[in-house]
Order: sequence, then structure tokens, then C-alpha cells
Amino acid sequence: MSGTNSGTLVHRFLHWEQAQPDAIYLTEPTPGGQVVDYTWKDVGDEARRMAGWLRSLQLPPGSSISIVGKNSAHWIIADLAIWLAGHVSVPLYPTISPDTARYVFEHCNVRVVFVGKLDGLTDAWNAIAKVVPANARLVGLPMSPPTPEASWWSDIVADTAPLKDVHLPSPGELATIIYTSGSTGRPKGVMHSFGTIFAYATRAGDFCGYTPAERVLSYLPLAHTAERSFVEANSLCYGFRVFFNDSLATFVQDLLRARPTVFISMPRLWTKSYQGICAKLSAEQQALLHTDTPEAAALKRQILTMLGLDATRLAFTGSAPLPEEITNWYRALGLELLDVYGMTENFSYSHYSRPGLVRLGYSGQAMPDVECRIAENGEILLKSPTMMLGYYRQPELTAESFTEDGSFKTGDRGEVDEIGRLKITGRVKEIFKTSKGKYVAPAPIENRLSHPKVEAVCVTGPAFAQPFALMMLSAAAQGELDAPATREALRAELHALLENVNSTLEDHEKMDFIVVVKDSWRIDSGLLTPTMKISRGSIEERYLSAARAWAELGQSVIFEDEVLQVQH
Repeated sequence: MSGTNSGTLVHRFLHWEQAQPDAIYLTEPTPGGQVVDYTWKDVGDEARRMAGWLRSLQLPPGSSISIVGKNSAHWIIADLAIWLAGHVSVPLYPTISPDTARYVFEHCNVRVVFVGKLDGLTDAWNAIAKVVPANARLVGLPMSPPTPEASWWSDIVADTAPLKDVHLPSPGELATIIYTSGSTGRPKGVMHSFGTIFAYATRAGDFCGYTPAERVLSYLPLAHTAERSFVEANSLCYGFRVFFNDSLATFVQDLLRARPTVFISMPRLWTKSYQGICAKLSAEQQALLHTDTPEAAALKRQILTMLGLDATRLAFTGSAPLPEEITNWYRALGLELLDVYGMTENFSYSHYSRPGLVRLGYSGQAMPDVECRIAENGEILLKSPTMMLGYYRQPELTAESFTEDGSFKTGDRGEVDEIGRLKITGRVKEIFKTSKGKYVAPAPIENRLSHPKVEAVCVTGPAFAQPFALMMLSAAAQGELDAPATREALRAELHALLENVNSTLEDHEKMDFIVVVKDSWRIDSGLLTPTMKISRGSIEERYLSAARAWAELGQSVIFEDEVLQVQH
């Protein structure tokens, strides 16, 4: 990818705007049920007009401009407008706490806030609105909540001429600051240049063989690097089409509309889809899936079509390993789930599984130009062309995060097999000490505690004699607990699972009991991260105080709702 149309995503965007102006770039369903398409020409026109308005504010070059909102077409158009005007985009999760939002606004001196698709019910907008700096301009994107002091995107775009002399950034220039949770409670501002983002897009795209014919569904938060890289960076670089998901309720229908050719999901969603389909299949049909007959082929095609994944040529998973039975089930359908590993600091470019070389529980091999080694304490150390410029206004923390030879300290522990596939074995700091003074790494134990009705697991127990596991059931399984027979059957299955896993562990790792928690862990309650991983600290804060009483029950499987009934 050489010549004048390379170098940065801005150059690539200008290329596609000229090369395929009438091709549809963004397709978005609205809450009213309509579906709106934006061509490359439409996107360019709106982005240039908004860039013209931003330029008219006469802000210092490289000012911080924030985007708060769920994924939408105008999230990406606003990001482009910020870049075309010569500024730096600072995305915020729609569920961010007001304290964190205030910190970010002040830390990087945000001058304009784009208010995106929000409703004030499933997000934190009502609280965030109260901490927007008095001197920051507010711009309401289409589908934003009524905000009295905001200027409206549609009015600005109608009244402003498109900016002709758009800013053409150099690769070394700062493009975005992505705030990621820090161990001290204050988020760290990860700085990425146009060059690091472009290095991701060109290398990941070469690896995946992207063309303008790809289709993707955008539904994981664009404020996170996984979606920002996979959807925004790749689509701008390769000129392909992005479909948006309106809400959880319309997810299946939006996926069927998109029929993505490449798709990325988290283990929880792969598990949910598996559970949903299995509930509809008879025992005979399940058995048929593992045969090689014309009937089996027809059923597999039918299932993939129901899932909206019949056109998918590459399917990725990440953040935690999937249970073997689920991985094998998708493989039987003809969908090999490729585990990937990356982080905010390297713009999600580190390790990808190779088709045909997938090893269960491993995140694949290092990507081109990535150097990986394991430190003496088991920490994964990385060098990569996509590595951040550093943490914004935190030079000491930046220096601490690299070794003397310039490798980034990931904070993850891991091991590498004979062909370079990486296995994540936990966080360096997540290891906890039992009251016997023994260290326990929770992640490998959690990965073994897989059960079709369980959606998330947290192994914990600092200062207890032995660890224990907290389990959250799927919504369907939770609903079945009212039937005593089903509850007892699940109790027996989880008891057997506990015995089975404990038999593989060292004495100090063996779990005392499993607790089936009553409430769902959600992003808005802080018990899951925006990328659907468990928020270990928040979960421990919520449940550890009850653990002494649970331990005294002397039971191997405890249902929290039963204990609460007894207490009341």
C-alpha cells in the first residue's frame, strides 16, 4: 500500500472518498426502525462541514475533543471531523462514572464534547453531563439526548461549508488519547499516533486479506481499542462497509442484516449464541452436527444462517478462553474461532491464532514484526510497531512500563509453546495469597470451570484458607431455578465439576465451594468491564464480606438466593 494515499487513515479516507464516492460506507438502524445508509461521499461531506466548524472555533492545533456515545455512524464521522480539523480525539465509554469523566475532561483539557447516541437510562449520560467543563462546547449528534446547552450536528452541518484544506497529519502526530483503567483507580491516557494506528491497519489487513468487499457489524464499544482497530481503522484503510447494531434487543436482526464476512466477539456472546441454538435443537440434531452427511451439511448451513454468520470467513474471539465443547461445536459448523490477544497500549496488535493451528486455551502466535518474550516472573514482554507513544502527561509511569531494552510490560503472565503460541495464565498482580501464605493464580482455574449454563466465573479468596468460585448463570438458566428438580440437578452437576477441577489442582489451589450468585453481573453495575470481562476488584468488593458465612455452611455448592432467604 504505497504512494500518496497511504501514510495515515486520513489519507486512506480521502482515497476512498474519491475512488468509490457512491459506495455505501456506513449502515445504521435507528430506534424508530428505519435503516439509513451513508456513502463515502456523504461521510466526507458531513465530516468536512463539521471540521470547518471546529476550525472556526480557533482552538490551538491538537486540542482534545471528546466523543461520548454508543456506536453509531456519526461516532465515526465525528472522529474523522476531529482529525480533518487537526485535533485529537478522546473517546469515552457511555457507561463511564462521572468521577472518571471529570478526571479525563480535566486531565487532557477537553474543549469540545460530541454527545452521541445515548438515552440516559442504559448509560451514564445524566451524570456525565453534570461534569462537562463549563468552557467546553457541546455538540449533539443524531440520536443524542435532549441537551439544552448543545449545538446540534444537523444545524452546524447545514450552516457550514465543507472544509477544503483539511489537515493532512504526519505519521508521528498524536491522533487519539484512549483512557484505560489504571491500577491506582485513575485511568491512564494511552497516546496513539497516526503512524501506530496505520501500522495496525496495514499489518492486520495484510494478515486477514481484507478487501473493500468485507462487511462488519459494529457493536462492541468504539471507545475501546478492540472495536476502534477492528472496525474503524480497518474500514477506513480498506474501504469496506460497516453495519451498526441498534440495541441488545435488535442484535440478531442487525447481525442478519450485516451478514459479516469477518466477525469478532467475546466468549460470553459466543456462549450465548451456542446456548440459544442448542436450546432449539433436538438430541438427534446435535448428534447429526458431528457427522459428515448431506443432512448434516444442510443443518450446519441452516444454523450459520440463523446466526447471521453464513458469509463469515474469519471469526475471532478474545479476552478469555472458550470451553472446549463450545469451540468444537462451532468448528463442527465450519466456523473456526481464532483466539486473539492485544491491548490498548499496542492498539490490539499482538497475537492471532492461525487457521488450522488453533490450540485450545492459547491466543495464537505473534503477528508480523511483534517480538514477544517471557520475563523471569512470567510476565509477557512485547515490542511492536503499533506501540503507544506513552501515557499522556505521565512520563514516570511510561518509563516504568518499559524494560531497559524497550519492551512493554503487559502485566499479563503467560507461557509460549513450541511453535510460539501464547497462553495467558493470569495477571501478574491478580495473584492472591491465601491465609496459609500460598499464592493462587485465579485465571487458569476459572478457565477450567466451564459449564453450559454458566456465563461468568470469578475465583477468589484472599486471606481465606482455600479459594472459592463465584458463578453467574445465563439468564435462561437463572429462570429455571424456580423448579426444585432443575435446581437440584444443577447443584449435582456443579458439585461434580468442582470435584473434577479440584482433582487437577495443587492442594493450596483446591476450592472450598462454589457460590451461584443471585444477580447478573452487568457493565452498568461495574461488575463487568465494557469489553465484558469480569471486573475482579468490584466483584470482590461486593461479595467477599459474605464469604465467611458461606464457608461456615460447609456446603460444596451454595445458591446465594437460598442463603439470603434464610438470613431474612
